[in-house]
Amino acid sequence: MQMNDAQAINFYPFKNKPYLHQMAYLQRFWEEPVAALFAEMGTGKSFMAINNAAMLYDNGHINALLVVAPKGVYRNWANQELPKHLPDHITYKPILWTPNPNRKEREALDSLFESMDEFKVFIMNIEAFSTDKGADICKRFLLSHDAMMVVDESTTIKSPKAQRTKTICKLGKLAKYRRILTGSPVTKSPLDLYTQCYFLDPALLDSPSYFAFQTRYAVTVKRTLGPRSFNQIVGYRRLDELTETLNRFSYRVTKAECLDLPPKIYIRREVALTKEQAKAYEQMKKMALVMLENGEMTTTATALTQILRLQQICCGHIKTDAGTMEVFPSNRVQEMLEVLEEVDGKVIIWATFTQDIHAIRDALTKTYGPGTVACYYGETEDHERAAIVENFQNPEHSLRFFVGQPRTGGYGLTLTQANTMIYYSNSYDLEIRLQSEDRAHRIGQEKPVTYIDLVSPNTVDERILQALRSKIDIATTVLGEEFKEWLI
Repeated sequence: MQMNDAQAINFYPFKNKPYLHQMAYLQRFWEEPVAALFAEMGTGKSFMAINNAAMLYDNGHINALLVVAPKGVYRNWANQELPKHLPDHITYKPILWTPNPNRKEREALDSLFESMDEFKVFIMNIEAFSTDKGADICKRFLLSHDAMMVVDESTTIKSPKAQRTKTICKLGKLAKYRRILTGSPVTKSPLDLYTQCYFLDPALLDSPSYFAFQTRYAVTVKRTLGPRSFNQIVGYRRLDELTETLNRFSYRVTKAECLDLPPKIYIRREVALTKEQAKAYEQMKKMALVMLENGEMTTTATALTQILRLQQICCGHIKTDAGTMEVFPSNRVQEMLEVLEEVDGKVIIWATFTQDIHAIRDALTKTYGPGTVACYYGETEDHERAAIVENFQNPEHSLRFFVGQPRTGGYGLTLTQANTMIYYSNSYDLEIRLQSEDRAHRIGQEKPVTYIDLVSPNTVDERILQALRSKIDIATTVLGEEFKEWLI
């Protein structure tokens, strides 16, 4: 398996054939101590990182991999990305961090430090680094192994004042190899780059501190507000110089540059239920099972009503029998916003429920400003609909987010200015899903389209998505005992 030069990569036993841009990254960076992979969502960042680690392992450079990722992503590394991409000849067992492990989970964590001839893979969520417990086990893991440390969606460490950023940057020095992965490293300003690159190597940006970096690349004006004076950033400078510096250790790829990508790319983002949602979900699930056991559930319509209610709870609300709306704390809007930090250009967001349309609109307006979002659903006036589509299709218009209900906007519209589509929630109707997917994937689309599903694990969210991906029309197949299988 050992490779003497970059040419040997052409003969590496990949589990899946790499695309041209993935080969280009590996040929240039596989053996470099540090690298930044600025790859647009859908271009296969995880493939490149996993095979980079595999090559280092096969050549005796590392014996472990530490992946740090946001909550909505880190389980995907264990359940999807590693099984899909890590070459078959490498023996490994992915271990997930959990702050309050049960006995089985504790045994799994302890196995990270046992002497065995297998590739050690430890996957932690970014939030763990705000705690002493998370920082301590990470430190112990890195001190015990020659590891490659990967920070996925590295914009999560862009804030130099955040505790997790400070901890990750400090612990990163213990890793033999370091990688950062993100689609868009600059979400608000070029200053976002500093701590991401500092994690890789403090010397990369030739700035001894964040303040020095800001002084070099930001234009500031002294302002006074009451008794307090401060420097306000009013612009940026020397950006060509910054770009040249980044190019020395980074690899940038967009979907537009990847001519060999498939036309449709599917990504799943997990959204954990809050304790309030979990409690309501269990209550609703038990109620549905009782109905089944009493023999009352005999029609598809009744089963679909229960699915709808469970879906609503996953989204953070439910309409009571009295007609009032009960709202639960939810992580879904925040997860959507974190996804959008990784995405450039215009985006279509589909949501089944009106309550969610309003919540999404309010969050996007607050984050990106008025005029960046428009809603296309049952309450949208007919005379407004044509203008929304026209503005969205205009690449120069400020309207960036099309938020719609797939039953209303999923038919007939051409929305090819977007090549990213987020399903905040899914309809159980296969035709609606397929039709809504084709709003962006149709004549006039020049790029692959990325579809991102927000899913709460171990809920009907997951079962609906599995059914739709298998081209099963739930609306015509779910009856009594079949629905029971979804619940237990």
